[in-house]
Amino acid sequence: MKISYNWLRDYLETSLSIEELSHLLTDIGLEVEAVETFESLRGGLKGVVTGEVVTCERHPNADKLSVTTVNVGGPELLNIVCGAPNVAAGQKVVVATVGTVIHKGDESFEIKKAKIRGELSEGMICAEDELGLGDSHEGIMVLPDEVKPGTPAAEYFGVTTDVVFEIGLTPNRADAASHLGTARDLAAALTARYPEHKPVTVKRPDVSGFKVDNEKLPIRVVVEDTKACPRYSGLTISGITVAPSPDWLVNRLKAIGVRPINNVVDITNYVLFEYGQPLHAFDASQVTGNTVVVKKLPEGTPFVTLDEVERKLGADDLMICNTKEPMCIGGVFGGSKSGVSDTTTAIFLESACFNPVSVRKTSKLHTLKTDASFRFERGSDPEITVTALKRAAMMIKEICGGEITSGIQDVYPEPVKHRRISLSYDYVNRFVGQAIPADDIKVILKSLDIRIVEETAGGLELDVPPFKVDVTGVADVIEEILRIYGYNRIDAGSKLNSSLSYHQRPDREKLKNLVSDYLSSNGFNEIMTNSLSSSLYYEGGQWFDPEKCVRILNPLSRDLEVMRQTLIFSGLESLAYNLNRKQHNLKFYEFGTVYEKTGANVKGKVDKSYREQQILALFITGQASPESWYNRDEKVDFYQLHSYVASVVSKAGIDLHKLQKSENLPAFFASGDIYTRDGKAVYCIGRLHDKLLKQMDISQPVYYAGIHWDNLLQLVKDHTVTYRDVPKFPEVRRDLALVLDKSVKYADLEAIAFKTGMQLLKKVNLFDFYEGDKIEAGKKSYAISFILQDENKTLTDKEIDKFMEKLANALESETGARVRR
Repeated sequence: MKISYNWLRDYLETSLSIEELSHLLTDIGLEVEAVETFESLRGGLKGVVTGEVVTCERHPNADKLSVTTVNVGGPELLNIVCGAPNVAAGQKVVVATVGTVIHKGDESFEIKKAKIRGELSEGMICAEDELGLGDSHEGIMVLPDEVKPGTPAAEYFGVTTDVVFEIGLTPNRADAASHLGTARDLAAALTARYPEHKPVTVKRPDVSGFKVDNEKLPIRVVVEDTKACPRYSGLTISGITVAPSPDWLVNRLKAIGVRPINNVVDITNYVLFEYGQPLHAFDASQVTGNTVVVKKLPEGTPFVTLDEVERKLGADDLMICNTKEPMCIGGVFGGSKSGVSDTTTAIFLESACFNPVSVRKTSKLHTLKTDASFRFERGSDPEITVTALKRAAMMIKEICGGEITSGIQDVYPEPVKHRRISLSYDYVNRFVGQAIPADDIKVILKSLDIRIVEETAGGLELDVPPFKVDVTGVADVIEEILRIYGYNRIDAGSKLNSSLSYHQRPDREKLKNLVSDYLSSNGFNEIMTNSLSSSLYYEGGQWFDPEKCVRILNPLSRDLEVMRQTLIFSGLESLAYNLNRKQHNLKFYEFGTVYEKTGANVKGKVDKSYREQQILALFITGQASPESWYNRDEKVDFYQLHSYVASVVSKAGIDLHKLQKSENLPAFFASGDIYTRDGKAVYCIGRLHDKLLKQMDISQPVYYAGIHWDNLLQLVKDHTVTYRDVPKFPEVRRDLALVLDKSVKYADLEAIAFKTGMQLLKKVNLFDFYEGDKIEAGKKSYAISFILQDENKTLTDKEIDKFMEKLANALESETGARVRR
């Protein structure tokens, strides 16, 4: 939000410097992010003055140049070579002195003392286009005879210079989203922090002179949805002339970054930034039936907005209509037909209060962000609609002419109730940590327009106006007092309180960072996707149960109406987005929370229970390694992804051999595995189903792994890392070649091996695999290495052979394998 210093000075008297004012604004919660200088003319005509041409002679070495001497109010005349055909002695002119920077279009150049064809030139006599005062370059500007030489051009032409504060307004501070709102906070702070000065008050615009001229153009207002529009005020003004705005109004708007349009629209914008109350002017001739109807229209109704874009209305969009058609999206954007044009002679002026939730949903649905929606979304003041309406009407009469041709139509069926809050002085002092004088508290509250209804020795009964949307309780009132009183005035004291906090093991963030570093170093990119998802993904129940969806009461759009049950859909959306942009080799991971409804219908009553859990999702697709002459053309596969998952689980401290494989494979896998421990899922991994990928417009295989991060942390909470001496005795490797049924899984062989040799066996590895016509049908061949080691002695051949015989017998008896000797 931009606040003009000149504009503020209309309402507030202060002797503070720009820097002091900037610090004060930040100190009271209106953080100044930048301070800029605005000039109505680029460069502000610095170094440009008026002058008088004393002599003018032809240049001895150039037919089209003149050599002049010019009086610019200094002790000496300036020698200036001029090429304008209309220069003559006795003229009053505009002179850019040496050192002046001239801005002409996108170019800038500095005036320097120089010799032109042998004659000294100490400045430049300017044409209007060289100063940005016009487009003509036919000759130099000639001023009236009464102009005094040496007058600064900025003063003569009325150049406006302003300082603009860029304020990072937080969403809860709707009360300060205007110049008057900012002035109110500043006045309160100046009064509270500088008690030696007289109290500072805000000089509000006087609207007491408002009057209705006649009732020639009455327009009736009907509000059908009073929840979405609690208050709607309006009147008509006839006989106006639409034209460019006066310079002072243009400069005010330009200073805060608003583009001037015409005098009527500019006035509505001016009042918006003055009061924080959005207004809208309709061409009265377009208000069919002389009736304004505030209502919602059927979903899908087409409507063309001011930007000439046809939009399909949502079911919750509040529209400002006439008796035949919609004219405006309430609180968001106007229509193409009903706006003010150069031919408009009568207007209907709207000043309303719209429901913040309604405006926010409409703004999000149509991706329209306007100054009006910015304020309505945060909560506007329903009690200021008529005041702002009167202010704008009086300005329009003054600037645009015309007369007010109807009384104020004010539909306000249920006035907003003020909040009553009881404030105890003792509670304030305990909350703050030191005593704040009661008189200071009362001065601050009165300056903020919080009315004191009743006062006792122990505290105050307060009436909080509706524009203070964020003041709902005692703590909020104390926050208001503190930010104006000054947090820096609170004595921290000499006592230092500290506490020791207990951190659960394992450290979630530390482990997450460890895993993230590992995955990123192995070529994965981290993604962060939206927790809100489309319910269309869950319809039909093919992949997930739609009954478990947690639905949003006020969804931003149809694509964001349920909380996600899985990270799969958002991850596949990211994959599809990149695949469509020719990025075919992708490795993604995401830490994210998933949500589901766990309640059951028991005896006709629904138990509204919910569960959320954190998942680490991994996705890989495409080539296993970058394309290169020395890399084989290999696709990613199940085993590559499993190696990453195994490393992640091992880094967390889980022994992979203690995991059990479950047969309950989720429907979204074409093939894969799910691993559990103690009945809790640890991770699932596999190739995603082709139907699912087709649904997401992905044509290449995708492998997915989902690690149940919360379950994993529960399993490793008692895990400790201990140091053990490196064994002094050597390892021994032995290999076995096994022929076994295709149904036997390697994981089963590995489990049997470790059960057989718990003390000696250290590692098991499958290093070769064969299926083909050289062995019988239905069989496969595994070549497996076994690493043996005794930490207390060197193994003998006899001990090794004995163990391998025992292992071979166990594998043969439990799996039907045949050892190839």
